[in-house]
Amino acid sequence: MRRPWVRKRWIRAAAAGAGLLGCTAALAPAAQAQPKSAHVLLLSVDGLHQADLDWYVAKHPQSALASLVRQGTDYDHASTPVPSDSFPGMVAQVTGGNPATTGVYYDDTYDTALLPAGTTTCAGAKPGAEVDYTEDLDRDKTAIDAGQGLPGLPAGVLGMTGMPRSLLNPAALPVDPKTCKPVYPYQDLKVNTVFEVAHAAGLRTAWSDKHPAYDILNGPSGTGIDDLFTPEINSNAPAGGDWSTDNASTRTYDGYKVKAVLNEIDGLDHSGTRQAGTPAVFGMNFQSVSTAQKLPASDGKQGGYLADGTPGPLLTDTLGWLDQQVGAMTAELRTRHLADDTTIVLSAKHGQSPTRPSALTRIDDGPLLDGLNSAWRAAHPGSGDLVAHAVDDDAMLLWLTDRSPAATEFAKTYLLARSGTGNDINGAPKPFVHSGLTTVYAGPDAARYFRVAPGDSRVPDIMGVAQYGIVYTGGQKKIAEHGGAAADDRAVPIVVDGPGVHHGTVTTSVETTQIAPTILAALGLDPTALRAVQLEHTAVLP
Repeated sequence: MRRPWVRKRWIRAAAAGAGLLGCTAALAPAAQAQPKSAHVLLLSVDGLHQADLDWYVAKHPQSALASLVRQGTDYDHASTPVPSDSFPGMVAQVTGGNPATTGVYYDDTYDTALLPAGTTTCAGAKPGAEVDYTEDLDRDKTAIDAGQGLPGLPAGVLGMTGMPRSLLNPAALPVDPKTCKPVYPYQDLKVNTVFEVAHAAGLRTAWSDKHPAYDILNGPSGTGIDDLFTPEINSNAPAGGDWSTDNASTRTYDGYKVKAVLNEIDGLDHSGTRQAGTPAVFGMNFQSVSTAQKLPASDGKQGGYLADGTPGPLLTDTLGWLDQQVGAMTAELRTRHLADDTTIVLSAKHGQSPTRPSALTRIDDGPLLDGLNSAWRAAHPGSGDLVAHAVDDDAMLLWLTDRSPAATEFAKTYLLARSGTGNDINGAPKPFVHSGLTTVYAGPDAARYFRVAPGDSRVPDIMGVAQYGIVYTGGQKKIAEHGGAAADDRAVPIVVDGPGVHHGTVTTSVETTQIAPTILAALGLDPTALRAVQLEHTAVLP
């Protein structure tokens, strides 16, 4: 929950176990490999667990997903980064890096080195700013084109043209104190992307995702993606609410991006109106599985999972719909005689927790954080609130106004003590909001958890690991979330199918960061051209 006052084979390598800094197996030398594919199609499915894929394939052995698994390599012990949020998850797949390297911890974070949005006089301004990659950056977050003003939307949504960057409101962006200019998402990413490496090699690139803020995937150059298509998922949908309010709307929304990919397979731009050539690196993100997991019910069907942890009616139908879309893409590749020249990678930015309905416990974190601020003010009169920024979904990430050891320890002690009943600041018995946390990393310990130096301007001051099944939410009735470190958050699939790919299952632990160097290796490009691959020694998938 985000508070209103804050916001919430071609190169052989052995894969090491999953850890917060990723795989540390040695990467092969930087010699350029012989390309195995002319194209790589990356499909990322928010919320998809390895267990979901296994279940669906077992139930539907003739499905498109089963064919992908059967013909390719299934990495059945893959993990996405911590925190398991969309932005660090997607950035990992295309950079090869974890948050410590990329600088991206969540979709809505805080940076103590930047100035707040709207700052125009930077000399003497106090640093500390929200860094928001959500729909709140859009010029018009009610419009699926995010305010670009194109006619005929949403029916003509594929006609969106121009750079999504132009859809962002500069006044909503944090400010660089050195230049006194807004910091766009692409400028905030510390390392380069596969799109930039491919683009620099003269290859065409394309991607489709859920917010214009996915401009970040262009990388520091700002020019990595030739055709970036970002219809706003949190805009107003014809059925009411936004496109994630009900699963039928989410499928319609995802269908726009599927059509964009089909157009690109046909050698057109995403709109289907201009000849451009099939991209070397392209793909999309799906949202429909995620909403089927999070909504208690939609379209007359029960959402989420059954008591035994298998998909319920809505999720079962949505997995079938996803299978049809993957089947449409693979069929189009065959029609265009590109199947023998294309590597397909299927994965997910994050999972969703819990998959066991009986474990679900909703906590309104608002009173908890209000209490923390009140206790701090009482102990330090005149000091103001302690929490500068909070993001709580199924973990708790806090950035504090005071980063001193005393302040971070105060927050840690308060949060760990908040269960059952206790005494208020005057010693009187008082019920407390249950924090739902099992472990709290504070200050230098939080930095060590993420493996950055203490004092890093982006790292959270508090990383709270929640009990399994905890979902932080106020009035919403969602039954699952992501963002934490639980297995349900992180255990996502990786399937790779294409020319020269081994057919079978790899049970070694791997990470989604390894997708990035694998994409480049498939195209015959040097994986070590990625800065994060150099820093983390991220290996090509074995």
